[in-house]
Amino acid sequence: MFLAGEASGDALAAELVRELQTQLAAQGGGFGPRFFGAGGPQMAAVGVELAVDLTTHSVIGLLEALKNYPKFKRLFDQLLDLAFARQPDVIVCVDFSGFNRRFAHAVRQRLARHQNDFHNWRPRIVQYVSPQVWASRADRAVALARDFDLLLCLFPFERDWYAVRTPDFPVEFVGHPMLDRYAAAGLTPAAAAGANDAPEVLLLPGSRVGELHRHLPPMLEAARLIAEVERVSLRMVLPTDALAELARPLAAAVPGLRVQVGGLAEALRAATVALASTGTVTMECAYFGVPTVAFYKTSWSTFQIGRRIIQVDYLAMPNLLAGEAVFPEFIQDEATALNLADAVVELLRLPEQRAAVRRKLATVIASLGGPGATRRAAAAVLRLLGKPE
Repeated sequence: MFLAGEASGDALAAELVRELQTQLAAQGGGFGPRFFGAGGPQMAAVGVELAVDLTTHSVIGLLEALKNYPKFKRLFDQLLDLAFARQPDVIVCVDFSGFNRRFAHAVRQRLARHQNDFHNWRPRIVQYVSPQVWASRADRAVALARDFDLLLCLFPFERDWYAVRTPDFPVEFVGHPMLDRYAAAGLTPAAAAGANDAPEVLLLPGSRVGELHRHLPPMLEAARLIAEVERVSLRMVLPTDALAELARPLAAAVPGLRVQVGGLAEALRAATVALASTGTVTMECAYFGVPTVAFYKTSWSTFQIGRRIIQVDYLAMPNLLAGEAVFPEFIQDEATALNLADAVVELLRLPEQRAAVRRKLATVIASLGGPGATRRAAAAVLRLLGKPE
């Protein structure tokens, strides 16, 4: 059983399913694996039987989650019942940490209450991608160790962080699947680094509806200001048609701005500078050596809570891995159109600064362990299944 709730998690899950199919086929014998659960179109494309497309229900922020609580509770209960009806050997929770953490705990609780009703069924439960508990909720490491049998993490510092706090919790650093994705397509950081000649500004507002509502106004106004002082090509990339349809009417107010669906890798290879939300896309900017201005805006209530509990200095992962602001960050009230435009224009006008950023990004990417993350993740899941209880 796979559970993924966002576009990025849908992609990660689909890649892991495909690799599990490959490794199990190589082992031979018995029936082929069956995959079911909740996710999105990429999981469906590799043969996962979807009970729910969770990628269409993604929200961000405390207020948004509370508003949608009845819907998520209904989906949660539906999937929990499905797990107990189908009794999978392993439940793989992919990212989507708030939902998935509660799901794993609910499975454990129901099994404990009805221990004899399910013929000793005890699924192995895996979390693929560590929640960012190291940023704000260190105490949740103990809860993760209680409810999950294995944690697969993408960044090397995460394994060491858990080892200090929960030394008996199986945590494996598998690396970042992004490296597999682009290496398989022949797209390497070195190849991309030399492509930053054309003055193109790439706009990456996010992958959720709530992000677009908050990010598009300052981003589009910044794009307009940039175009007033620099001769640039402007391009926006969004992951789905639905998000593009939402963005196009607003983007029409910025002369010459192209909005496209997909093709992020090709767009990054052509970009001189990116203006991006602080989400996972900043790692892709880092991979392709694109100097980036990162920003993030959320609801007032979510920001007020976040500022009190977040214990890291940066939100963009490349900055966390580098230990410095390789990408300028503008959060909440600082994410004004003028601030964003000024930072982008500075990078456009200073080629030596862009070159310095690319050198630092190459070091960040080198720390991720090289291609093979999805293969290592699949092997870890199969090893877990092979262990006696």
